[in-house]
Amino acid sequence: MTIATELAAELKDAMLKKDARRRDVVRQVQTEITIARSEPGYDPSKEDEVVQGVIESYSKRMQKSITEYEGYGERGADMAAKLRFEVDYLSRWMPQKLDEDATRALIEAKIAELGVAGDEKAAGRVTGMIMKDHKDDVDGALVNRLVRELLP
Repeated sequence: MTIATELAAELKDAMLKKDARRRDVVRQVQTEITIARSEPGYDPSKEDEVVQGVIESYSKRMQKSITEYEGYGERGADMAAKLRFEVDYLSRWMPQKLDEDATRALIEAKIAELGVAGDEKAAGRVTGMIMKDHKDDVDGALVNRLVRELLP
């Protein structure tokens, strides 16, 4: 079963159970999938990859929005909670990334390999090499943060 088929089944189930939160997030993702399908170069044979990319992109945007809404304090708490639900709900269709400890080990190994320990100016180089070699396995924001922690 493709991810798009699973999402359609989830939408139907959410509508039957009158689950507005689930219904809304699935509808939004389906809208973004439709837009992605209309882009030049869309390849139907890579449907699941496209859908996963849309879900990952949407989740990243919502994750950024969560921190913004949290900055509003009590006024943004409801929206932050709604977005947290969406990110959590969609996480089952996203590729699993390495956790912080595994990412830290990768970065430490790359720093040792390059011999740039203590050189803050090498942060971009280390981050770039990690992302080039492990793009699908790691979270870019986490890599950036850890590289900056480990280099100075």
